[in-house]
Formats: sequence, structure tokens, C-alpha cells
Amino acid sequence: MRAKSLISKRQISIRLRKMIKCICSGEQLRVDELNYSSESLATRDYSASGGYNSSRPGEIDTKVDNSNIEEAESSLRESGYLNYEEARALLGRLEYQKGNIEAALHVFEGIDIAAVITKIKVSISRRCETNRRRSQSDEMPPMSVHAVSLLLEAVFLKAKSLQALGRFQDAAHSCKTILDTVESALPEGWPENFVSDCKLQETVANAVELLPELWKLAGSSQDVISSFRRALLYHWNLDTEANARIQKEFALFLLYSGCEAIPPALRSQLDGSFVPRNNIEEAVLLLLILLRKSVLGSIVWDPSLVDHLSFALSVSGEFMTLAQQVEELLPENMERKERYYILALCYCGEGEHLTALDLLRNSLHHRENSDCIRELLLASKICANNKVCIEDGIKYSCKAISQLHGKCMQMVAIANCLLGVLLSTKSRLAASESEKVLMQSEALSALKNAERMMRESDPFIVLHLCLEYAEQRKLSIAFDHAKELIKLEGGFSVSGYILLARILSAQKKFADAELVIDAALDQSGKWDQGELLRTKAKLRIAQGKLKNAVETYTFLLAVLQVQNKSLGTASKVVKNKGNHDRRLEMEIWHDLANVYTTLSQWQDAEVCLAKSEAINPDSASRWHTKGVLFEARGLHQEALKSFRKALDIEPNHVQSLISTACVLRQLGGQSSSIVRSLLTDALRLDRTNPSAWYNLGLFYKTDLGTSAMEAVECFEAAAFLEESSPIEPFR
Repeated sequence: MRAKSLISKRQISIRLRKMIKCICSGEQLRVDELNYSSESLATRDYSASGGYNSSRPGEIDTKVDNSNIEEAESSLRESGYLNYEEARALLGRLEYQKGNIEAALHVFEGIDIAAVITKIKVSISRRCETNRRRSQSDEMPPMSVHAVSLLLEAVFLKAKSLQALGRFQDAAHSCKTILDTVESALPEGWPENFVSDCKLQETVANAVELLPELWKLAGSSQDVISSFRRALLYHWNLDTEANARIQKEFALFLLYSGCEAIPPALRSQLDGSFVPRNNIEEAVLLLLILLRKSVLGSIVWDPSLVDHLSFALSVSGEFMTLAQQVEELLPENMERKERYYILALCYCGEGEHLTALDLLRNSLHHRENSDCIRELLLASKICANNKVCIEDGIKYSCKAISQLHGKCMQMVAIANCLLGVLLSTKSRLAASESEKVLMQSEALSALKNAERMMRESDPFIVLHLCLEYAEQRKLSIAFDHAKELIKLEGGFSVSGYILLARILSAQKKFADAELVIDAALDQSGKWDQGELLRTKAKLRIAQGKLKNAVETYTFLLAVLQVQNKSLGTASKVVKNKGNHDRRLEMEIWHDLANVYTTLSQWQDAEVCLAKSEAINPDSASRWHTKGVLFEARGLHQEALKSFRKALDIEPNHVQSLISTACVLRQLGGQSSSIVRSLLTDALRLDRTNPSAWYNLGLFYKTDLGTSAMEAVECFEAAAFLEESSPIEPFR
């Protein structure tokens, strides 16, 4: 029996080699040599098309891949013959392997796949019926596993050929045929122990990964998303690495493609299960799954996952979620220095700046961390932006400049800019005028150095140079820098327009400032117009157009009300903006109350204060506005109580310090040292406040213990600052 089996196999192999040579040479075998069915390749004149050229013109490549022969031998052993479609599949594979893409495609297109799809489905489905015992009388599958594998591989190679020829949409439809066929045959998913034929599993797995790529090339974003979701939701029996690759590619597409995905409609899910509502949420979910697999060792560690997750969670405002994920990473997956830096960024984003600064200090004090440029710059920026630890911030920026000596000039420029910002902040806190002037000079010098070092103008540096010039009342130079800032930002920065309008208002060019705001309103979206409209209202107040200002404030409040209603279940970033808008709304009510107070409309002013109290009852600004209302009505004691309440909430509230001193001076009977202390404290906090200088001059004028020259100096300072005072502080 064994000898007979060997002879049978040898005969099949000989017949098969003859057949393959016949196909490649364009000749026809005699029917009596190969006893095929009526659908056999031998019954069709395959050479009618003139045959196919080999990889070298004029020669016939008679070399046949042994894997093709083994594939065909399997089909012959199982079915007794190799039909037309299977033969074309083999020949197409040969041409594809030789690089004859067009020839391979011509062969594949000759396969009537639609005619055999039903047989393929039935064959796959019956192979899956393992729950019941099949008797000898049961009908056998119409096709062998090898035949199914061969034909599906032909469809896959056809898709690859179409892809190589740039016919991406046709390639995608061809590839989709494979998945549709398998999914229709096995609606419950691909069984893990389906068949021992690895080639069939490999073909299906390759098709699953290829289809999204083909839809990408075809430019059909929604089909890309559908194919990725199909790959992940249906059980294709993919290996762990292949599944991870698909998850990562899908996450990257959701993050960076610019296409807004329709939320998935999951047919079956547990109650309370999480369903992503947008691209970011779906991408974050995929990246978190991948990160968990990496940490558990299921897949190879991929450091880029942290980068992509950092981006996704940052743009959605979920900084503490990112911090939690970074903290859970194993030490071998992320160095201590990198971990501390990312955590510091997370806490900065969450507004916990002192915590971030402590993390950076720990990292900077670690002996192993010699190259700490990023950490030094971030620590400097935290100190500069939050006006804390100014001396430490100056040390950090100077150390960064020394470490960067002769290296990246752009980073040296940023370090100089941060140094300038810190020195400027220090100048505003200086105890004496001489120290203030010295610090201002050093700050301006550092900012100029930063500007000179940059190859191209940097908006961050230009902004701070503009602010420094403006605060030093060099308004013409500040005006030029403000225009440059708007140009650098492409005209899309609201803050640039507002700064330019404030500079123009300091030059008393209110009409020009209003034109700038109108231009900004034309270019900005409705939800970004809050600060612009408030600035426009203040410009109208400065011009004495109080009624017009009220109209502007009323319109702005209506916009904010509609915006607050539209927030709904928004992302954290949008909700943070909503919190900013609530604070803006509160300040608008205060502005309106002040306007109504000026117009002696006491009841309207009280209504505005009631609206503000509903937003935040513990606002120093609200208590100060309430005190101004009482003072205008001649209720000085009530006004004094309100001002003191404001100072209890915010001891450094400059306007309340000045107003308290004014009321005490009017009431009399108080120690002059208290009034003087309040006014000097106000000037220590804001040396450019003309009201503080003016009231200090009035105090010196009536105080017997001071000379008239001191009062004159205060009045001169007040007059100079009033002439160049903006409608709002530059910073």
C-alpha cells in the first residue's frame, strides 16, 4: 500500500509539472494525458491571448516555484483535478512572484470569482461545523481547503496588483471581497481551530491589514474608519502583534487624518460600557489598550505610544489622566528624567504650577541629570508666567544660557527671552525707583538679545518685547512690534489685536483702536469675540459713548448666554473655556454696573451686581464695584465696608487699596499713616497706576509733615501716566 501511495504521488507530481510547463509555454495538453473535468484548463484554449511574457523578453521561464507545485498537488489529491480557476490562480501567482504585475493582473481578471464565491462560502461554513458528528452520508464541501486558500490568495494578489498599478479603489473592492466572503460564511467569527491550513489564515490576515491602507490611498476616509473597526470588532483570529498594528494605525488615523469619524454604533454592548463620542476618545481608548499590552509584555514595548497618547490627552485637556498613565509605566520603559519632565508638563497643563516646579527641582538636583536644558527652560517659564520664585527663575534661565553656549541659537534665544520676562517681573516688584530702572534696562537688553539671535521672528519674543516697550511707555516702538506680532500670527490671534488696540488707546487714538477691534471681529469666530467686544465697549466708554457701550455689553452677554447653553457634554478643553467665559461674564456685569453708576442709574447697577453675585459671591472685583456704587450715592461707611471686604478676599487688589485710602481721607479721623500705607502698597504693586499717584499727591498736599515738592512730583507722575494710560493694563 505504501509503495502504491508513493507511485500515485509521483504520478501526480509528473502530471502537474507537465501542466505548469504547458501553461507557461502557452501550449495545450492532450486530454488523454490529464483526465480533467469539463471545467479543466485543458479544455480551454488558454493560449489564445498569445501567452505571457516572462521577466526577460524572448525567453520562456520554465522554472516553477516548488510551493506552487505543492499547492496544486494538495488540490489534486483532494479533488482529483485542478479546475480552470485554480490553474489561473497558480499561474497568476507565478507572474506576480516574477514581478510581471500587469500579466498577473490579466490572469487574475480571467477568474470568475463571483461564480465560485458561493462554493467558497459553503466550504468554509461546513468546515466549521464541528459541533455535530458528520456521517458518511453527509454531503462533503464542494471545494477543498487548499482550493479555497488558492482562490482567496488569488483575489488578494489581484488587489496587490491593482495597488501597484495605482488603481486603489478597485484594489480595495477586491480586497473587501475576501472579508465579505469569510464574514458571510462565519458570522460568529473565525474559530481558532478552524483548519490546519496556515496559508488561508495568512491570506485573510493580510487582507484585514491591507484593506484600510487601500481605502487611505483611494481617499475614502469613512471607508478607512469602517474597515479599521471591522478589523477590530470581528474575530479574525489574528495574532497579538497584528492586532496591535491595526489598533495603532487606526489610532494614528483618528488623530492626524483630519477626518471626523462617525461614532461607532455597537450592536451589542454591556450596560454602562464606554462608547467613544469622537476621534480623540476613540484614539485614546486604542492607545490605552496598546499601552496596557506593552506594560504587561503582551507586545513589544513601543515608546511612540506615549508620544501619541500625550498628544491625544493634551488636546482634550486630560492632563491628569496622562500623568496617571506615565506614573504607572515601569522604570525600564521610561527614564526617571523623562518621566519627571512629562509629569511636570501635565501638572502645568492642569494649572498646578508649584507641583510642576517641585518635580523639576527634584530632577535638576539629581546628580545623573547633567543635560537638563528642557527642564531649566520649563522651570524658568513657570517662574515667569506665575510670578513665583523670580530669583530661582533667573538662576534657571542663566544656567540654561551657560549650558547652551555655542549650541542651538534658537534655544539660547528662548532662554534670553525668559530671562527678560523674569527681570521685567522683578522690576515691577522693586522697592526703589533706581532698582526698577536698572531691572527694566536689563530686561529690555535680554529681550533684544533674544530677538537678535532668532533666525526668524518668533511671536513669543516679539510679544514680550512689545509689552516691555509699552510698559516703559515707548509706545511708537511698541506699536511697530504689535503690528509685527499680528503679521507673524497670520492675523488670527485675538490677543495681538487687543494689545494693538490698547497701545493705540494709550496714544489716545480711540477711533483707530476701535477700527482695529472691528477688523479682528471680522476675522474671528463668534465664540472667540468675548474679549474683543469687551475691549470695544471700553473704547466707547473712553470716548464718552456710554449708551453705545451698554449696547455692546448687552450683545456680548447674549452671545455668552447662547454659548454656555451650547456647551452640553463638551470636552474638558471646551469646559475650561466655558469657565473662562463665566469669569468674563462676571467682569462684564461689573463693567456694566460701573457704567450705570456713572449714569446714576442705581437700580440697574444693583441688578448687575446681583447677576455677578450669582456667578461668584466671593469676588474682590464685585465688592469693589459695590463700594464704588455706595460711594457714588454718598454712603461712605457702606463703601468702606465693601472695600475692606474686597481686601479680605484679595489683599493685593490695587483698586480697593486706592479706594479705601480715598474714603478714609474723606471721612477723616484716621491716622494719616494708614492712608499713606495703603497708597504706597498700591504703587508697590502697580507703579504705573495714575490714580494711585494722584491720590498720593492729594495726601501729601494736605499732610503737614511732607513738603509741597513731594506732592508736585506725585502729580507730575500721575499726569504723565494718565496721558499714556491704556483703557486696560497692557499685560
